[in-house]
Amino acid sequence: MNFRNTRYSLAEGYISAVEYGYSHCADCSIVFIHGWLDNAASFESVMKELHGLEPTLHLCAIDLLGHGQSSHKSGNNFYPFHDYIDDVYQFLLNLSPKKLILVGHSLGALIASCYSAAFPEQVSALVEIEGRGPLSEDSENSVSRLREGILHRLKVRSRVSRPFSSLDDAVEVRAKINRISSNLISPIVQRGLKQVPEGWLWRHDEKLQGQSLYRMSPQHAQSIRENIECPHLVVLGKNGFPYLRQELEGEKSCVEVTTVEGGHHCHLESSSRVSSLIFALVNRI
Repeated sequence: MNFRNTRYSLAEGYISAVEYGYSHCADCSIVFIHGWLDNAASFESVMKELHGLEPTLHLCAIDLLGHGQSSHKSGNNFYPFHDYIDDVYQFLLNLSPKKLILVGHSLGALIASCYSAAFPEQVSALVEIEGRGPLSEDSENSVSRLREGILHRLKVRSRVSRPFSSLDDAVEVRAKINRISSNLISPIVQRGLKQVPEGWLWRHDEKLQGQSLYRMSPQHAQSIRENIECPHLVVLGKNGFPYLRQELEGEKSCVEVTTVEGGHHCHLESSSRVSSLIFALVNRI
C-alpha cells in the first residue's frame, strides 16, 4: 500500500496524518476525522477499502491536536470544542483540496458537521458516522455544567498516568471499553501509545479528558444542522448510541440515514459496507 505519514504545521503546533495520494493530483480529497481519544488509525481499514475501489482518490486521515502523533496544545488549554474547527480550517488551508468530502466519526462527526455549516463553499459532501451535529443540552444545565467542568479539571491535573506492562494489555483494555474485538481496535491503540522504560503510555494529552464547560442549546445545534448545504449521509451502528437513532427519528430532514452492523465503532466492524457508502457518495458528486 502506498500510504505515507505526513505532518502539517498550524499557527501553534502541528497535525499528523496518514495519506494515500496527493491533493494536488486528485479531483477529490476525502478527509477523515476520528473520535475522542482515537486517532487517524481509526480509518485504516476504510481507507484501504476505498483505495482499492478507486486508487486515484486522495485519502487523508488526521490526528486531532492532543491525539495520536499530533502535537499537544500548550499551557493550560483543555481543548474546547470550537477550537477544533479552527484547527481543521488551518489544516485544510495547507492541504488545499480541489473538492472536499469530510468523514467524521463521533467527535469527528460533530466537528465535520459544524465545519460544513460554517464553510459550505468548501465542503462538497459530508458523512457522519455515529454522530449528528453538535452535542446540545437545555440551557438550564449551563451553570451545573460549568461548575462540574471546572471541578473536574482539578482531578485531571492531579491524575497520575500508569503505564501498561505490554501492548497487548493496552489493546485488551481498549477492546473491553469499546466493546469491540481486539484485532479491530489494535491499530488505534498502537498509534496511540508510546514506549517508556516502565512500559507503554498513551500519547494523547491527559487534558483531553477534562469535561466540557459549555454545550450548545438545542436551538443552536439545530441551526447548525439546518445550515449544512452539501449532500449528507449519516451512518449509524445497529448497536451504536441509542440516542442518535431517537433524535433522527424525530427529525424532519432530507439527510440520508443508513444503519450498518456494529456498535459505536461500526466503521471498524463493517468497513466494507461503510467504504461502499462513502464511495457511492463520491460518485454522486
